[in-house]
Amino acid sequence: MRQWWGKLLFMHWPVAVSALRPLVPPQLSIDTYGGQAWVGVVPFRMWGVRASFAPPVPGLNDFLELNVRTYVHHQGVPGVWFHSLDIDSAVATWGARRFFYLPYHQAEMSLRQQGDAIDYSSARTQRDAPPAAFRGRWTIGESLPASEPDSLEFFLTERYCLYSVNDEQLYRCRIHHAPWPLRAAEVGDFDSSMLEALGVATPPVAPLLHYAEELKVDIWPLLRVGQTTRDHVFEPAGASELVG
Repeated sequence: MRQWWGKLLFMHWPVAVSALRPLVPPQLSIDTYGGQAWVGVVPFRMWGVRASFAPPVPGLNDFLELNVRTYVHHQGVPGVWFHSLDIDSAVATWGARRFFYLPYHQAEMSLRQQGDAIDYSSARTQRDAPPAAFRGRWTIGESLPASEPDSLEFFLTERYCLYSVNDEQLYRCRIHHAPWPLRAAEVGDFDSSMLEALGVATPPVAPLLHYAEELKVDIWPLLRVGQTTRDHVFEPAGASELVG
């Protein structure tokens, strides 16, 4: 698949590994930076969503999404584990659950921008999922330098695969994009129960914030881990080495 992601805010908090261990399948190791696990709440918009061999379908190619994620690895291959993904599309919810085994939930969502200020809201409507809501307002700041490979920013944002599980089988989906064009951001008004829906309290400290205006993304088919004879992680142009 091909799609664009943008108007995206990374909100990250450090958390104890023990708080996330029951929420992540045992096949995966929780990735840490400085001895801490990290959890992210990420609201954004996606558009231009289409299969790589077909044009976008009107009405089915532009969505709002809000995901809750942490960072994992399997035998040295780093990636993202999604605790939840809320989206304003019943069709996308069905498709992502059916073909990617991801915990998508329907929600009523809105994004409004005035100048450098963005207002974003989401209220989950999925009946078979715990209630969860998000409301936030952030201001876009200045451009940031490119993330260095050993930096926390790189650890949190430059991830090139996602993992999912179905019937105890682990799957991996490769994702490729240019390095994130990160900007600073400041959150003024913010209220969320996205972590509480998982049984994790939102940490009382201010989140680490990064914003990205837009990014083109290519998504490969989902594969069972171990299905290919040699795996590599897709990394940005200029990365010094491949991990696999």
